[in-house]
Amino acid sequence: MATVISDNITSPLGLTTEQTYKAVRQGKSGLAHYPCEDGKGGWNDLPFPIEASLFNKEQWDKIMVDGFSKFESLVLHSVKAAISTMVFNKERAILILSSTKGDIDELQITNYELPSPTPNTQHPSSNTLADAAKKVSMAIGIENDPIVVCNACISGVSAIILGQRLVDCGNYTHVIVCGADVQSRFIVSGFQSLKALSDEPCRPFDIERLGLNLGEAAATIVLSREFDFPNGWKVDKGAVCNDAYHISAPHPKGLGAGLALRKMKDADNPISVIGVHGTATMYNDQMESKAIEEAELQDVPLSALKGYFGHTMGAAGVLETIIMMRALEDGVILPSKGYDTCGVSGKVKMSGKLMTAEGNTFVKMLSGFGGCNGAVRVSDRSLPMTIVNDILVSQTHSVSITQDEIIVDGNRLDAKSHGKEMLTEVYKTKIGDYPKFYKMDMLSRLAFVASELLIESEGQRAKGKSQRAVVLFNHSSSIIADRQYMKSIEKDDFFPSPAAFVYTLPNITTGEIALRNGYHGETSFYLLAERNEELMQRVIKSTFIDREIKSIIGGWIDCPSEDKFECEIKIFSVKE
Repeated sequence: MATVISDNITSPLGLTTEQTYKAVRQGKSGLAHYPCEDGKGGWNDLPFPIEASLFNKEQWDKIMVDGFSKFESLVLHSVKAAISTMVFNKERAILILSSTKGDIDELQITNYELPSPTPNTQHPSSNTLADAAKKVSMAIGIENDPIVVCNACISGVSAIILGQRLVDCGNYTHVIVCGADVQSRFIVSGFQSLKALSDEPCRPFDIERLGLNLGEAAATIVLSREFDFPNGWKVDKGAVCNDAYHISAPHPKGLGAGLALRKMKDADNPISVIGVHGTATMYNDQMESKAIEEAELQDVPLSALKGYFGHTMGAAGVLETIIMMRALEDGVILPSKGYDTCGVSGKVKMSGKLMTAEGNTFVKMLSGFGGCNGAVRVSDRSLPMTIVNDILVSQTHSVSITQDEIIVDGNRLDAKSHGKEMLTEVYKTKIGDYPKFYKMDMLSRLAFVASELLIESEGQRAKGKSQRAVVLFNHSSSIIADRQYMKSIEKDDFFPSPAAFVYTLPNITTGEIALRNGYHGETSFYLLAERNEELMQRVIKSTFIDREIKSIIGGWIDCPSEDKFECEIKIFSVKE
C-alpha cells in the first residue's frame, strides 16, 4: 500500500503547506478581483474582469528559477520543497506530473515534427508538458522517464491513483506526484467562452452560485511503500469512471461519479468526509449531489475548497487532498467558503461552518470534460494490499496507422488517400454512421478511426464491455487543436470558440471512444517525453488493479500535424 511520506503546497496563500493550511484555517481566500475598466483590457489584456487566485510579483520572484519557465519553476519549487529532507534511490523513483495546459501561452505557432522513438533523442522545442516534466525530472536527478497525466480537471486525482498503483505493483520505491497549472489568456478565455466563469467569489453548492473562479498553484505528495514507512496516510484505492454521456456536460444523475464513489465504500472503514469538486457551476454541483445520493453517501459530510483557491485544474486533486489530510489531523472539516443555502436537489451534508470530524478516512472526487470522473480514498489505517503480480495480460487485436497506411491485425487496408484525407476516406467507407466525426479535432479523428477498426476486428462491439478502459499515450498532447484555438483569441480578432476549446484537452479522445461505445470504465490520457513501450506496459498493467476492468484499449497516438501522425493501439485483456 502506498504511504504519503512528504508533501508541499505552493499557492497564493503560502509557499509551503503549513503557510497555506494556516491561511485556510483562518478563513482567508486567495481570490481577488482583476477588473477591466474604461474599455481597456484587464488581466492579461482580456476584455472582461475576472475573479481568480493568482501569485503576486513578490511570490513569483521567490519561485522563479533561471532557465525555467513560470510553469516549470512552479513545479520545480514544489517538488524540491517536498523532497528537500529525503534520501532515496533515484534509480527507483519516478515523477508524475498532473496538468491541463502547462506553458500553453508560450506555444509557438510553428511546424512540429514527431519525436524520434529512439531513447534519449533531443526533441525540437515545442513547449509540451512532456518536455517540461522531463526537464524538471532531470533537474532533481531522476533519469527515469516521467509521466504527465493530462486528464482534464481530474488530472490530480488520476495522478495520485497512478502513483499508488505503481508503488503497489512494485515498479518504484518512490513516486513523486506533482499537480500544477498557471493561469493564462488561453485558459481563462476558454472557460469564459463556455460561460462558466463568475466575476464574484465562487459559492460551491449554494443556491446563488454563479460559476467558477480559476486559480494557480502547485502541490506535491511523495508516495512510498508501506513496509518502509508504516505510519502516515495511506492511499487505499482509486477509481476513474466515464459517464459515456457527453464530451463537455456531466451526466444529470452523476453516473460516472457515482460509479467511482461506490468503489470507495468499505463497510469496515466508513468515510469521514468527501472532498467534492465543488466548482460552483450550475450543472457540476448538481451532478455531484446526485452522484453522492446515488452512491448512498448522502449522510457523509462534504468539503468544498474552491472558495479558498479557485479551480487550480491540474493541481486541484493533489492540493485539496493535502488540505484534507491536514484538516483531519486537526479533527475538523473545513467550512465550505461561500456556502450558505443549499442549491442542489440531491440530499447532501454541506456546511459553511467548521465541523468536527469523526474518523480519519476521506475520499477526494473530481469530474472533468471528456466524461471522466475520479475518486481516491485516503486513510490513516492499513488495509490488505492489492497485488497485481498475479494478473497476466494478453494482447489480441491491433491497429497501426500512419499518414501513409493503415494496418489491421497485420493486414494492410486499401486506401487511395493520404494524411487527413485518408482518415475521412476510411470513415466514409468503413464506418459512416457517426456524423460527429466531422466535428472532431484531428487527434480525436485519429483515435476514433483506429478504435472503430480495432473493435470491428474484435467482432464483439459493446457485448459485456461496459467496464472496458481506454488508456492512451502521446508526446504532443492536443497541439493541433491548441493552435486552432489560439487563433481565435488573437488580440485583434478576439472570438474564443467553446467547441474548439474543449478539444484542447487530449483526453477528449478517450471520452469520444467511451461515448461511442458506452464504456463506463477508466479513461486516461498520458504524455511521455518519448515513446517508451516498457513504461506504457507498466501503466496499462497497473490499470487492472481495478478488478472490474477486464480489457483495455490502449497504446500510442500522436498527431503533431494533419499530415504527419502515428497510432498503434491494441486490446489488452486479463488472462482468466
